[in-house]
Amino acid sequence: MVAMKRMLLIPALVLLLFSSCRKDDPSPATEITPEQARDSLYYLMNGWYYWYKEMPAVNKSDYANPYSLMAAMTYKPLDRWSFVADYDEFNAQMQGTFVGHGIRIGIDESGKARISMIYSGSDLYKAGVRRGWIIKTVNNTDLAPIIISGNSAAYSSVIGPAKQGITNIFVFVKPGGQEVTIASTKSMFTVNSVLHYDTLHLSTGVTGHLVFESFIEPSTVELMTAFSFFKTNGVQDLILDLRYNSGGYLSVAQELASYIAGNGPASAQAVFAKLTYNDRRQAANNTYKFRNTSLGLNLTRLAVITSRETASASEAVINGLKPFVDVLTIGDTTTGKPTGMNGWDVGKKYWFWPVTFKIVNNNNEGDYFDGIYPSKEVTDDITRDFNDRNELCLREAINFLTTGTFSVKGFREFSRHPQFSEKPAWMNNAFVNGKQ
Repeated sequence: MVAMKRMLLIPALVLLLFSSCRKDDPSPATEITPEQARDSLYYLMNGWYYWYKEMPAVNKSDYANPYSLMAAMTYKPLDRWSFVADYDEFNAQMQGTFVGHGIRIGIDESGKARISMIYSGSDLYKAGVRRGWIIKTVNNTDLAPIIISGNSAAYSSVIGPAKQGITNIFVFVKPGGQEVTIASTKSMFTVNSVLHYDTLHLSTGVTGHLVFESFIEPSTVELMTAFSFFKTNGVQDLILDLRYNSGGYLSVAQELASYIAGNGPASAQAVFAKLTYNDRRQAANNTYKFRNTSLGLNLTRLAVITSRETASASEAVINGLKPFVDVLTIGDTTTGKPTGMNGWDVGKKYWFWPVTFKIVNNNNEGDYFDGIYPSKEVTDDITRDFNDRNELCLREAINFLTTGTFSVKGFREFSRHPQFSEKPAWMNNAFVNGKQ
């Protein structure tokens, strides 16, 4: 009934493990109807879903398609991630293809809308727009009250769908106070997952600084370039900014962790992550080890900047490094997704991604469903760009690395403000792809 390729997915990490159809998997077909896809999902959930024993009892015939059935079958107390995706849309996103303005918009402490993140391939970036710019209006509308209210319908009405050719008129206020009007047209481009990297020459030595936004296919080359730079410049510490990184391929997370801890305690094929399935699929249990790499920094400590958007593969990196590296986190509590998923290509029309396994580190530590709490709570300072040493999170990371303590006096009280991203919600996941 359904042609499928199975792959492992862990929230915010993507690894695609392809295999031929098993004898107990649905049989292939050239066409797939919504009803057939729904029936296949029902079968898969009963066999592979991590919480299959806790699933609500449902009559699959009451649901018209796999989207509505997935929503009905998930174990709501813990599962916020299992999803069904359009086949082509999912593939494009994981290859780094993006349609839109390429921005994330946040609200600052004074209630103004600002650019909190922007991809270098976007139309607005090429026009000079950077993180920290105030968005006064879009098409003569102030977005701030819309974002604060969480009215996604009103936001979409103003900014339009994720389609090429849609033009919006932005009025920005630059850091110096100058207003600038820019007409930006939504386009298709490849995102950069490494938003920024540089070195900071501190009293303790050379510190690398990496702002990393997603674990996707282009990330492999981007990370190699950044860590080649770090290796050449003799980096002794690292500030890893994962505040907007909601996940992606587990293989890329494995690469990042290996660059950080490689040639040290984690270099001798130590365990990065263990994947454990339900009692019906114990044969699928797997272990991912740190990789040998000539670019390993052999770090003994790591400062990670986190937020509520830090999820899945990002959390796996933090958790996987903790047995080998002194990891401190600065910012906000992470999402809390110590699980992963297998993916099924269904008739080249859908991807099914149910949660299928739990992930733990070398010390069998995991279960951070409430998130990974920060060593120091610090507000995401969207008034400044990532490389501004006065940006609150970066400043606190520098302070800790140079003094060994966190700030007490003269530091602002922690606060959290809403943000809106153009990325689809299902990107907050971890996937596994077999590039091991």
